[in-house]
Amino acid sequence: MSFAVWLSLLTASVVISFTPGAGAINTMSNAMNQGWRRSIWGIVGQQIALIVHVAVVAAGVGLLVARSEILFNGIRYAGAAYLVFLGIRLILTRPAPVFEDAPEPVDSRESRWSMIRRGFWVNLLNPKAIVFFLAFIPQFVRLDQPPLPQYLTLIATVIVVDVIVMWGFFAAAARPFRRLTRTARGQRVLNTVFGALFIVVAAILVLLH
Repeated sequence: MSFAVWLSLLTASVVISFTPGAGAINTMSNAMNQGWRRSIWGIVGQQIALIVHVAVVAAGVGLLVARSEILFNGIRYAGAAYLVFLGIRLILTRPAPVFEDAPEPVDSRESRWSMIRRGFWVNLLNPKAIVFFLAFIPQFVRLDQPPLPQYLTLIATVIVVDVIVMWGFFAAAARPFRRLTRTARGQRVLNTVFGALFIVVAAILVLLH
């Protein structure tokens, strides 16, 4: 991959990562409920899903999904249903106990594996990501050159950029609101707002073709 092509890939990756979506909402929610540092685990899960998407497209399965209305809609509705589930669960979550001397809610820490798993499914159950990579990858992978180095460069670039944007921008942007988690009312407000955002993204996933 030439430097000019890689630079184009880098620019496209930055634009894509800054586009708000379920991943950004999940990251900001994690940052406020679990803290900026621990939000990285949700981001890790999202990157694993991204690798799976690229692998699926590279293997040719993505083309099958894109051409099959049944498969595409099946994944699309499953993804929307999962986002609705996350939204409702977040809205119904009871505030963690808060004491005046405690810097944050008691017993509010979610396990790393749980955050990784949720981040993975949030990004994986998005058929539009597969279709996007079907259009995205051919722009940067040349068929007359060895594919493996090109795919590794593409994956490394996309992941590094996405981690920096998610952790350095979206998670960091949520840090000032973390003080709201120190009161039961603040927790309810944040859970309701982000739960509603998950549901809105689910609706967009279903309604927009």
